Amino acid sequence: MTIRKSILEDVPAIMNIINDAKKLLASKHIDQWQNGYPNAAQIENDINKSESFVVVNDDDTIMATSMFTLRKEPTYKKIIGGEWLVAENKDYGVIHRLAIKKEFRKLGLATLLFEKFHQVLLEKNIQSLKIDTHEDNLGMQSLIKKLGYQYCGIIYTSYQAKRLAFEKIIS
Repeated sequence: MTIRKSILEDVPAIMNIINDAKKLLASKHIDQWQNGYPNAAQIENDINKSESFVVVNDDDTIMATSMFTLRKEPTYKKIIGGEWLVAENKDYGVIHRLAIKKEFRKLGLATLLFEKFHQVLLEKNIQSLKIDTHEDNLGMQSLIKKLGYQYCGIIYTSYQAKRLAFEKIIS
């Protein structure tokens, strides 16, 4: 398996994975990704900013996707009921839009992506990775807690959806 930056030709495969994830979330009655987000335009934007990544197997089948950025997340400026481990004005990484293709779930691909992004941060001497998720998305919460992320408080998305915010100090 290899992690590489996504290219525009990957958008249909990435959207298939995203749409599968939307169905999974809906089947668990999780109101996340049920409002048209993320969509192909968002993924294309991520690709154009070199912030979209895919995990591919030996025959270049896309198995997983994620957005990873070093740009500050505007919705992270205000956190309710807690605080970030590292001040919001310091450099940090952010993960959004992580999804695994249905037939490749439970193979550790999400962990592989997190480890890759941790390594990028270490190489750039950035000590923080932040992520948010829906309060009912227990699968993602379980994963990030297992990886050493700490709950920091509540943020609201640009469309005013409540999200639980987590952070890990990378060392």
